[in-house]
Amino acid sequence: MNKIKGAYIQLHIAVLLFGFTAILGDLISLSALVLVWWRVLITCISLLFFIQYGKTLLAIPKKLILKFMGIGVLVAIHWITFFGAVKYSNASICLVAMATTSFFTSFLEPLILKKPFKAYEMILGLLIIPGMILVVNNIEVSMLKGIWVGMISAFLASLFAIFNKGLVDKADSYSITFIELGAACLFITLLFPFYYKYDPTAAFLPAANDLVYLLILALLCTTLAYILSLKALKYISAFAANLTINLEPVYGIILAWLILNENEQLNMGFYLGSALIILAVLCYPALKKRLG
Repeated sequence: MNKIKGAYIQLHIAVLLFGFTAILGDLISLSALVLVWWRVLITCISLLFFIQYGKTLLAIPKKLILKFMGIGVLVAIHWITFFGAVKYSNASICLVAMATTSFFTSFLEPLILKKPFKAYEMILGLLIIPGMILVVNNIEVSMLKGIWVGMISAFLASLFAIFNKGLVDKADSYSITFIELGAACLFITLLFPFYYKYDPTAAFLPAANDLVYLLILALLCTTLAYILSLKALKYISAFAANLTINLEPVYGIILAWLILNENEQLNMGFYLGSALIILAVLCYPALKKRLG
């Protein structure tokens, strides 16, 4: 097996693991806030070896660490809303809502980074709207909250990706991830007194099943998936990587169908709308390569 073929296999495994995230969010009984706290805590612990137990952080300027911490707060709110969307609806609906990240990025990136708007990005972003209309019109009213919370999560995902883009070359990836997730853990810890005043009966300690799912979520779907994607990027182009990563909602919806039987809750109109959204997302890398 040559290195390029091996890299593609690694990347597809990583994307499959990323797609499994929403499934685990559905299976874990903890609230979204507590779930994310456990996820970032376990992931940070697993990264200690890769950052030489904190030694790599010493070379990063304090101002840069503060910027990464700020992005970490965005990551925390993104993951809380992501799992909140799963709890309010289901994994499939959450993943479709997250596919709108491209739509938000097409507008936000030129505004934040002061770059010219690209017509094809705007058009692809707008093509997502008919798909979302189909999705919204073909789900139960009780699940609509999941769509809106999922789209807030997609908006935040777009924001932290844009902010990270300008800083990602200023430190090694493991250190950046540790700082951001460490800040996310600290931010959520500060929220706990307010959260438990609002909902004092909410569970904090995971049950046995939840603990197993949390370990899978943190160690396999976060740490391992991240490491595999980094290794794959050494041998394949950014275009190929983006195209593969865009398959995440496809893998996720298929997994939700197989594991959670969500096809029984959703009709053909939902899947047609999902297909339109995913098609627009998959077209993006090809147009980017051709049009620049």
